[in-house]
Amino acid sequence: MRTGNEPSTARSPLRMRLWLSLWGMVWAGLGLAAFVVTGRAGWATACGVLLLIAVTDLCLVVRHLRQGSDYQPGRDVPPYEPERRRRDRSAH
Repeated sequence: MRTGNEPSTARSPLRMRLWLSLWGMVWAGLGLAAFVVTGRAGWATACGVLLLIAVTDLCLVVRHLRQGSDYQPGRDVPPYEPERRRRDRSAH
C-alpha cells in the first residue's frame, strides 16, 4: 500500500542486511585467507577492509534488531505517520 509518505517512513530491511553481512563476512574472510596464503598483499588488504565493513554493519544491524519494534516492527505494523511541523505564519 502506497501512502505518498514512504521516504519519511521507510524502514531498513534489517533481516536481509543481517544475512548479507554474514555472507559478506564469509566471502571476505575466505578471500583474506586465500590472498594471504598466496602472498598478494594488496588483495588481502582489500578483503580485510571489506571484512571490517561487513563486521561493522553486522554489529549495527544486531544492535537495531535488539532495540525492539520501534526500530524494526513486524509486517503487521502499519507505517508511522511523519511528524507534522506547524509553520509559524506570523513570522512572515
